Amino acid sequence: MSTTKVKRCVGKYELGRTIGEGTFAKVRFAKNTETGEPVAIKILDKEKVLKHKMVEQIKREISTMKLIKHPNVVRIYEVMGSKTKIYIVLEYATGGKLFDTIVNHGRMREDEARRYFQQLINAVDYCHSRGVYHRDLKPENLLLDSHENLKVSDFGLSALSQQIKDDGLLHTTCGTPNYVAPEVLEDQGYDGAMADLWSCGVILFVLLAGYLPFEDSNLMTLYKKISNAEFTFPPWTSFPAKRLLTRILDPNPMTRITIPEILEDEWFKKGYKRPEFDEKYDTSLDDVDAVFNDSEEHHVTEKKEEEPVALNAFELISMSAGLNLGNLFDSEQEFKRETRFASKCPPKEIVRKIEEAAKPLGFDVQKKNYKLRLAKVKAGRKGNLSVATEILQVAPSLHMVEVRKAKGDTLEFHKFFKNLSKTLKDVVWKSEDLQMSAA
Repeated sequence: MSTTKVKRCVGKYELGRTIGEGTFAKVRFAKNTETGEPVAIKILDKEKVLKHKMVEQIKREISTMKLIKHPNVVRIYEVMGSKTKIYIVLEYATGGKLFDTIVNHGRMREDEARRYFQQLINAVDYCHSRGVYHRDLKPENLLLDSHENLKVSDFGLSALSQQIKDDGLLHTTCGTPNYVAPEVLEDQGYDGAMADLWSCGVILFVLLAGYLPFEDSNLMTLYKKISNAEFTFPPWTSFPAKRLLTRILDPNPMTRITIPEILEDEWFKKGYKRPEFDEKYDTSLDDVDAVFNDSEEHHVTEKKEEEPVALNAFELISMSAGLNLGNLFDSEQEFKRETRFASKCPPKEIVRKIEEAAKPLGFDVQKKNYKLRLAKVKAGRKGNLSVATEILQVAPSLHMVEVRKAKGDTLEFHKFFKNLSKTLKDVVWKSEDLQMSAA
């Protein structure tokens, strides 16, 4: 049995696999059918946006981000709308997440960590100068391009916060706890620029140490460590790096080092070059206005398909680690928040096998075409684990199965996949088979 080659298009973009998922949106790989250029498309549900009264806020954030063009910030190309969805077309970073680089290879050499940190500060400084604050800076939101240059993603979109109040401060506690500044946790109002800078310091510590400066399974204990800046440097950290980090991870935002002061720091300045780029380019906000005015004449055309999506060669290569197809199909590969395996089984059989394997592990299963959502009934350390799976066609008789953590604890996801893989041995196509067939 083979599946039919199909497409799902939104306007001029052909949609591919899901590459990210959150509470309000999901991100899908896509290709511009006119130019062949790969892009990422963030898809927001209009009903949720209206329900949470975020229309004006999101419109403002998107309009601001469309005006930002910086080599270390993911660009927004255009915005489209349908009756039920908002589509934000973004630059696609082919090098993956900085988070995965840290997890796979551990701590970095100081010169390598410094280069990424310099690029991060460049991006943050530029956006702050335009009144844009991230509020959820962490390695998972830092992407890499094909030349290993850093790209900050979701700048101004990841943490949808309230308006700045009369005191000139933000008042919404948001972000990831381990990276959040003490003043954000205190809920007394905070300066978005100084809060972002604290998160940059935590990221630099992780790059140099290979682990978080503040970590505890008890949330209140974690908050106490952050508020008191209780952390210990690993012995291999140089004195100049320690000195800079101590000034960034200052729990008092009034005495914390500023970006202009960081730019003058001796450790930071080593090998530093200011980015050169052309800020002058034509940008129209007409598409943003059309989307949020909900004009039917400007609605984008959507074409939905009911079969597994066929992967093209570019997508297949972009999913493989270091262009090594052996890694792509090796079921024993080291995995993090997502993994994938190949199968020669028909897609309906793969769906049935996953469903049979997941239910005894305590998961509810929801099916839609050749996608499954597995939700753990019992809550774990970070709430209920939710796993998304998708079956993609590589060839008429070969399918790729992507298994991705949508919500919950990453460690719990690892344990789930190990248990799942034990019961799917007859479904997985082994990497030895691939190597033999390619010989």
